[in-house]
Amino acid sequence: MVRACGLLTAQKEPVPLKSIEVELEVRDHVATVVSTLNYENKEDKPLEAVFVFPLPGDAAVCHFSARIGQTQIVAEVKEKQKAREEYDDALSCGQQAFLLEESDQSPDIFSLSVGSLPPGESASIRLEYVTELAVQADDGLRFCLPAVLNPRYQPQGSEGAGVQVTSVPASLVPYSLSFSARVSSPRPISKVESNCSLDPLQYLNTDQTQATVKLAAGHKFDRDVELLIYYKDAHQPTAVVEGGQASAEPGSLMGDPVVMVSLYPEFPQSVMSSVASCGEFVLLMDRSGSMSNTRISSARDTLLLLLKSLPMGCYFNIYSFGSRYEHIFPNSVEYSQQTMEEALKTVEQMEANLGGTEILEPLKHIYSQPCIPNQPRQVTHQLFVFTDGEVWDTKEVIDLVKNNSNSHRCFSFGIGEGASSALINGMAKEGGGHAQFITGTDRMQAKVMQSLRFALQPTVVDISVTWDLPKEVSVTVLSPPITALFQGQRSLIYAQLTGQCSEAAEGCVTVKYSLAGHPSENQLHFSLRPAEDTGLTVHKLGARTLIRSLEEGEDRGWQDTKVKEKVVQLSVQSGISSSLTAFIAVFNNNGEAIQGPLLHKNISKHNYVDCTLSPYQDYEDLQEPSLLTMGYMYADQESYDYVGCTLDPYQNCEGYMDADQESGDYMDCTLPLDQDYEASVSEQQTRDPVLQLVSLQEATGKWLLDPALPTALGKTNEEVEKSKPVLANKEIWATILALIWLHGLKMDSKNEWDLLAMKAASWLRAQNAPWVTECVEAANLLLGCSVTKEALGL
Repeated sequence: MVRACGLLTAQKEPVPLKSIEVELEVRDHVATVVSTLNYENKEDKPLEAVFVFPLPGDAAVCHFSARIGQTQIVAEVKEKQKAREEYDDALSCGQQAFLLEESDQSPDIFSLSVGSLPPGESASIRLEYVTELAVQADDGLRFCLPAVLNPRYQPQGSEGAGVQVTSVPASLVPYSLSFSARVSSPRPISKVESNCSLDPLQYLNTDQTQATVKLAAGHKFDRDVELLIYYKDAHQPTAVVEGGQASAEPGSLMGDPVVMVSLYPEFPQSVMSSVASCGEFVLLMDRSGSMSNTRISSARDTLLLLLKSLPMGCYFNIYSFGSRYEHIFPNSVEYSQQTMEEALKTVEQMEANLGGTEILEPLKHIYSQPCIPNQPRQVTHQLFVFTDGEVWDTKEVIDLVKNNSNSHRCFSFGIGEGASSALINGMAKEGGGHAQFITGTDRMQAKVMQSLRFALQPTVVDISVTWDLPKEVSVTVLSPPITALFQGQRSLIYAQLTGQCSEAAEGCVTVKYSLAGHPSENQLHFSLRPAEDTGLTVHKLGARTLIRSLEEGEDRGWQDTKVKEKVVQLSVQSGISSSLTAFIAVFNNNGEAIQGPLLHKNISKHNYVDCTLSPYQDYEDLQEPSLLTMGYMYADQESYDYVGCTLDPYQNCEGYMDADQESGDYMDCTLPLDQDYEASVSEQQTRDPVLQLVSLQEATGKWLLDPALPTALGKTNEEVEKSKPVLANKEIWATILALIWLHGLKMDSKNEWDLLAMKAASWLRAQNAPWVTECVEAANLLLGCSVTKEALGL
């Protein structure tokens, strides 16, 4: 009989999480999330339960309260050790207590301790956080409600805490989820999409700037809930000034107004039309067990597109990692037809067979490589990192990327449900690159090619931000300095405004930078009049930004006591979580001790009774608990007794446990593949006509008149030969045919093939060949298209 893996009662029933209610409010590109978790203790003894769950890595937890019966208490933010001691003291006195704290290892994991819940009692816990919404490749704003934590893998013999995760089939999730969202923006809302079934979008006004949407009835919280929100004219810069908290001291962060500036730099077209040709591109691909099946297939296709789109004159290498790492070349090699073909042969053989997820060692190796010979000193090194899992040493990985950001830009890609937002966003932020998340039915290729376009843009240097404000107003910038700018991508700046001015006053912020040797700037004028009814959202995000900057600036060593005190002070005053504080709520029940021994379900005990997952070598070294789907907990740490579970920990691609680090062997897995995920990326993707055509392109950008070309174009050899202008060069004819086919029939995927088409057009121009016009006309006639030479860039 199949049973849930997780925290179980003495009767082997799931822990008493009954339901989750989530209310999302999106204002432009900022989200406020209110989650209510309802519990009931069905035991005959008092219960302590610990739940570990994910939140967005850049979220600011700003409210935590609990209700038992008719009594409600709002938690306070206190220094973490003090909060833990207060929690322990409360339990020892028989009081009911709740503790919410951020993981020491990663800022996107929180643990919630529910202490001394009496038999038969119900508890309702309300958690609120605010977060910024990331801009996707198609200009949609992405909100993700994480349901799954992927593996936090720890190699054998390493120090520190290792963490593991599992999940359960939808049929076994013992609690329900209700989810509703309200969206408002100064600009009309075009549409809202999701990886889950939604009820129809309901507009609340005629100009379509406000709308509500809900998850369809019957949703099981077995995967992340992702919303993509699209606005008209999404790239307009904005500034929101929020008035200070009336009860806060003037001059303090919460007492003064705070402004949030959202900038979308627009670079001169003359600069953007040139593509960088020198530099190094290092691609680092996750090949751990959870990347199997459709994920590794999509990864191979993505590497194909990347390799075909690289510019001549660059250097490149491809690394892959799991419990160990491999590389195609000992050092980066110059991009040519020969090296490209050699790399593609290796890529075609790639499988998800390298075991666990150890990213730190390959990164160290990459950063230790010598400079490319005979290249300019200011060569840009571009690092593309792909992973579907998480690592136990998130902060150490991000620090390594940060320490090498002067020489390497890092572009990161989170694949599948549950990829760590802290890891993916942190690597991109500290590496001066861009982060992308690829989930559900997303095509990896479109998002990766957008990042490649960013990587090919000239590096922006000498970035500075200046403020022009009334003389009675001073500004304190809360955000760290901007280290990277990309065409059309949002940059956010938070700043505290101190002083008094008239509501009619205006301010101006100017971002100056140098792009390919050309000085440029973007300006935004804004009103200093505070916005109405913002719920202190801007203050909370500003406080979170400053807290994160202080935490990262200390390199997490906390040698400077004053900085540590500043973080705790800011966290307590703003009511925002940090790595050094925790939320604590204690119910005073008149000192009456709860009768009976406390049934302890804590983070040091793992009890996966009735699972058939076989343990593997690296699991023996775990020092910390497993992290599971929200509401699922731990296995017996001493016995690792996984008896009777029919979950396949890997192959449903939900990010389950990595296998034996030496062999990558997934033993005793009895659950079939996750059919929903399989359906999301069909097998036909590997036979996609665009990819067939792309696979035939040469490194220089040209196509050969190969027998496989007509097949990819849906034509016969005879048709292609007969249509060719008599005197035309075969390679020029083949290349124009391919370009006409792409531009005329595959414009829906232009963002995937655009760069390699530009390379092909550049090759054609370099040939300065006759018969181009005749070839274009003949290709249009053969393929039934009407593409002009100008559209091809010729």
